[in-house]
Amino acid sequence: MLTKDHAPWGHAASTGLGFTHDEIVDAHFAACAPQYQAALDQAGIRSGWHVLDAGCGSGAFLPWLSDLVGPAGRVSAIDLAEENAALAAERMRDTRTLCTFDVRQGDVLDLPYEDDTFDAVWCANTTQYLDDSELLHAVAQFRRVVRPGGIVAVKDLDASLITAGPGDPFLFTDFFRHAARTSGYARQLLRTRRLHQALEEAGLAAVRQRTMLIEHYAPLDRGALGFYAQACAAVARQAVEMGLAGRWEPFLDPDGAANPLRANDGYISEGNSVAVGIVPTAS
Repeated sequence: MLTKDHAPWGHAASTGLGFTHDEIVDAHFAACAPQYQAALDQAGIRSGWHVLDAGCGSGAFLPWLSDLVGPAGRVSAIDLAEENAALAAERMRDTRTLCTFDVRQGDVLDLPYEDDTFDAVWCANTTQYLDDSELLHAVAQFRRVVRPGGIVAVKDLDASLITAGPGDPFLFTDFFRHAARTSGYARQLLRTRRLHQALEEAGLAAVRQRTMLIEHYAPLDRGALGFYAQACAAVARQAVEMGLAGRWEPFLDPDGAANPLRANDGYISEGNSVAVGIVPTAS
């Protein structure tokens, strides 16, 4: 799971994985909350269900999941970083949800649950940390713990739709295309629109997928500016170290007045894909 290229991205939790610290994860969630709500709505989670949030981070999706399953439902959550699991549990206690919930530390590659435990698995912004073989293994785990007729839903970032400006609209595209020439995190961020293939290979039925463009226009609100300025700076630092052509310098300082995202025509976009499949029932 941990590739050698995570260190340059920064914002790591105890796992060493880039962009997994609760401060950056929560900032991203806040910046994209309406779009994330729309993504979750596509999963088809129902009242009364028992749902697993696999790779829950600090638990930002958990209150929404508890609202979906209602008082008769149950929400379970698991995350690789022990501190994130603790934060997720605290979030649920503070939310005072009416549904039953439990949160634990653990690995999506070795889920500590019996077969057919859940009605659905929701996995958001986690598969980007798995290589191709690990992705297939994780989806197989999701299928194992979901009952026949239940749902597996996977959401993740599609970096091919990242554009920032003003400036060259292909600047970030060029970075990811260059960085993805070798296996690692950048390559996995460009794999998202093939998530449906992993679900199909796991034997899930009626697989569907939708990719959404998330856009932020000037003036970017404080939350969006705070997250994306840091994220763009992480990419810019790597691009400069690679000697990649392009005007990366303005992005290096997240707080700088010359940062393009602070311009009167500032703009940033990213993509998010949601793939959903059904665990087949016995013939």
